[in-house]
Amino acid sequence: MNSSLKLQVVYRDVSSGNKYQLPAIYTRSGILISHVRYLAWYSEKSESWREKSVFSLRLLIDYIEAATGFRKTVELLKSFTRALEVGTIDYETSNDPLGLFWRGRNSADANVILFHITNYTDFLAEQDGYDDKRINPFRRATSWEERLNWCAYYKKNSNVFLNHLSSPSEAKKEASLKRLIYMPQPPVVSNEKAERFPEGKIEDLIRDGFVVDGVPDYRSQAITMLMNYGGLRKCEVFHIFVSDITIHPVHKGEALVRVYHPKSGRSPDPRYKNRAEYLLSETIYKPRNSYRLTERLYSGWKNPLLTSKDGYFEVIFSPTHKAKDFLDVWVKYLKYQRAEPKVFHPFAFTKDDGEPETLKNFQSKHERAVRRIGLECKKELGTTEHGHRHAYGYRARSSGLTQVDLQKAMHGGCRN
Repeated sequence: MNSSLKLQVVYRDVSSGNKYQLPAIYTRSGILISHVRYLAWYSEKSESWREKSVFSLRLLIDYIEAATGFRKTVELLKSFTRALEVGTIDYETSNDPLGLFWRGRNSADANVILFHITNYTDFLAEQDGYDDKRINPFRRATSWEERLNWCAYYKKNSNVFLNHLSSPSEAKKEASLKRLIYMPQPPVVSNEKAERFPEGKIEDLIRDGFVVDGVPDYRSQAITMLMNYGGLRKCEVFHIFVSDITIHPVHKGEALVRVYHPKSGRSPDPRYKNRAEYLLSETIYKPRNSYRLTERLYSGWKNPLLTSKDGYFEVIFSPTHKAKDFLDVWVKYLKYQRAEPKVFHPFAFTKDDGEPETLKNFQSKHERAVRRIGLECKKELGTTEHGHRHAYGYRARSSGLTQVDLQKAMHGGCRN
């Protein structure tokens, strides 16, 4: 039973004049404007983050609509948390008195939902005028704005709403402000095996897999080398500009590859302050993490560790001689196969028609290449694109890198 819908809206901030394309929650009382303002406030967050926020809040709205018997917010929120953990279905009767038919979620998923709800209600509680809105949604029919404001008011005055994941240092500092309602933390797993692409098959994949009608696919070879020998996440590859790949000024004959932040990284044109401004001014494109998840040009960004104030990190090849091999493939790609865009864009990898290469298109090519060399394409076998970064990490660690050095080489970061 859904008590809300998700829409796409264009929101203009009156104070700044900025315009945003955002997902919005539509209820019987109309669009939940406060949540749209919240998403606009956190406009630097990824499309994935926004979608999870919308999904989490819609779950809470559905539960408030279904669970009408609670007189106190704390009881409702505790029951909501319990419903996330164990579900709402009575398996003895195969029925659900709430009509939600939720199955139980694992602790990690539930904590993500609680984090997004907590973050939103914390935002609400800090807005002007919320001290005056002490509306009890269980005694009077009112709008969803007022119902959620009441939850935010409870949070602001009790400082004990919902617990969410935090770093050890934050947890220590906030120990005295422990949330009243929380999910048990999932067990910590530190030795789960990450399947990597078979080391003995990577050269076969690059040399023999990415061949179409006897012609090497230099584009896919270069992308795969950046992941397997450079440790890049597959999403990071599609933010690279042509100008980001040059000849190393010190190590002659080797490639120097820099991966810039798709929005705040330094612009290749000094007239613009960053890459977002450059793309929006000089092309019909925008930073690729700004597209919606459902749009073909979308490519994620997981906040990797940047090593320059210009907003980039450099690819560290392992083994190091692969920097030369990559440069050779890159030059062949530029010389023989890169299709010039019909409408200018700076992205390094293009499709055959000159438009920016997409993740989905590359994944299809990668799967076919894996099958050409006699392997099955499965994540649990390490033979999807995911396996290349794991292979890089294993190889780098085997070469003697410490855990700290390995983290730097893999530019470890967190999801934005």
